[in-house]
Amino acid sequence: MEGRGYDAVAEAAREHERFLWGLCYRMTGVAADADDLVQETYARALASPPKHQESLRPWLTRVAVNLARDHLRRRRREAYVGPWLPSPLETGDTTAPESDVPPGVEARLPGGGSTEGRYELLESVSYAFLLALEALVPKQRAVLLLRDVFDYSVREVAEALNMSEVNVKVVHHRARAAMEAYDRARCVPTRALQERTRAALEGFLGALLSGDVAAAEAMLASDVRALTDGNGQVRAAQVPVVGARRVLTFMKRLMELRGPPVAFEVQMLNGLPALVTVFAEGKDPMYPPSAVLRVELDADGRIAQIHSVLTDRKLTSVRLPSPA
Repeated sequence: MEGRGYDAVAEAAREHERFLWGLCYRMTGVAADADDLVQETYARALASPPKHQESLRPWLTRVAVNLARDHLRRRRREAYVGPWLPSPLETGDTTAPESDVPPGVEARLPGGGSTEGRYELLESVSYAFLLALEALVPKQRAVLLLRDVFDYSVREVAEALNMSEVNVKVVHHRARAAMEAYDRARCVPTRALQERTRAALEGFLGALLSGDVAAAEAMLASDVRALTDGNGQVRAAQVPVVGARRVLTFMKRLMELRGPPVAFEVQMLNGLPALVTVFAEGKDPMYPPSAVLRVELDADGRIAQIHSVLTDRKLTSVRLPSPA
């Protein structure tokens, strides 16, 4: 093996894996894809390591980003059945000791220094941010993440992505323009927002379960949207359900058909509380065995969006509760 040996690449895996995983998750919005991309990055490093004089971290970053860009291009060519949503990521308590911080929100570089830039690390794994990234082409996405999330300089981005500094600046400018709508109403998962979201989620579900239709409807914005990600693998609405009455009817009917869960738990996913549920095995295999349900609030504190993630591949980074 020419260039760096196996031991050097293995050491890089330990040193840079959390950073690369977090980058790939933000690039793709899917934890399982991030797993695959990081593994492929190291497979390529072992098969054809960089030369001794080349810094390993930018080289690994370039390989990972190129793989992620190829993945995004393939994904956009493929038909996705129904709404696409990011995969939930357990973010836990951001005040936990650094060793317990999930890799998706790792805020330290190997050797010290914060990675946080224009967008906070926790904000950059929020659903609002990941969905906003979908408006960017893969190169814009990579540049914006490195510049505005991981706080790379223009020179560092140019080196990592094998671009000229002038091109980095042009792509970055266009990426920021595409994020303008998001920037007008940033979703920063503060403690206050987390508490309001938990109260809204639990209050809405409690009203539904108790049959208090009026209370449940009062918690919904008039133009609320319910998006269900099933990709044709399980029973799911293939178009958004819009409007308070329609969403309420849809949710009630869904609960009647699926039945009560055998286990459920509110967990901190992507910076905000979400409900993780496990269902008993039913007669219809098209019903999902587990699901994540989350909500987004509007400025008035009403539920503006309801997201349901049902596919197994989207739930690989979620801890499923055990039946009592």
